[in-house]
Amino acid sequence: MNQHQHADQDTARVLTEALPYIQKFQGKTIVVKYGGNAMVDEDLKASFARDVILMKTVGMNPVVVHGGGPQINTVLGKIGKESTFIDGMRVTDSETMDVVEMVLGGLVNKDIVNLINARGGKAVGLTGKDGDLIRATPLKVKKDDPLLERSEIIDYGHVGEVESIDPSIVQLLETESFIPVIAPIGVGSDGMTYNINADLVASGIATTLSAEKLILLTNTPGVLNKSGELIDTVKADQVSELIADDTISGGMIPKVDCALNAVLSGVKTSSIIDGRLPHALLLELFTDTGIGTQIHS
Repeated sequence: MNQHQHADQDTARVLTEALPYIQKFQGKTIVVKYGGNAMVDEDLKASFARDVILMKTVGMNPVVVHGGGPQINTVLGKIGKESTFIDGMRVTDSETMDVVEMVLGGLVNKDIVNLINARGGKAVGLTGKDGDLIRATPLKVKKDDPLLERSEIIDYGHVGEVESIDPSIVQLLETESFIPVIAPIGVGSDGMTYNINADLVASGIATTLSAEKLILLTNTPGVLNKSGELIDTVKADQVSELIADDTISGGMIPKVDCALNAVLSGVKTSSIIDGRLPHALLLELFTDTGIGTQIHS
């Protein structure tokens, strides 16, 4: 068999392997949190857009939720606006919130919409304000101060958490063959605008839409064991012990919590995958081995 025939055989094998997954996910909602390197590197941006279009073309309903921390920092730096951070979280006053909304809901959101549409998709950009999609409450964090023997409540200003989600606008777009692209901005009952962690929004959207799958694109291969090897599947009831023994630690804890909460709320599976790999979404969805770590009940 010559080299050309070998390549043809490989192509046929890949398509055959993908078929049962295409059938399994047909008509199902897949929520993708888009962030990290995949959002910055030009080649990865292009492969992400093609992956999402392919998902839609074969009958899935992809919903994209995106972050934009680095882009926010760049614009705040340009206008000379200093940010205060407490425990790694930005305290967001109303002036900073205006910039956050402009960057997330404007620049970043429309860049992703354009990325998909330029390759033949039909993406529509939304923030949580559109169609009353995301209702938010202000994030208040209780912090214990052992020296003063008391607790204080830290107010992060316009930083919020998800109170409720009305999915009707997203469901409408899905039925009309559009790909919703959602910026993680919500509105409080007081009419105030809140910036919400994109992982939390993606988990909440996946739960509300009864999604088949939640996929979080990250800058890590997934959950690693103590030897640095990828753990490919984690059962929901194993998560607490993996956190207790420090296998899951640091910034991975909130990501795993978001993935776990979705699974405990009825989403079939959640995956934390390496967005630094070209076509990471296709590798996770359409291959027997998948990539990254899958959390299931």
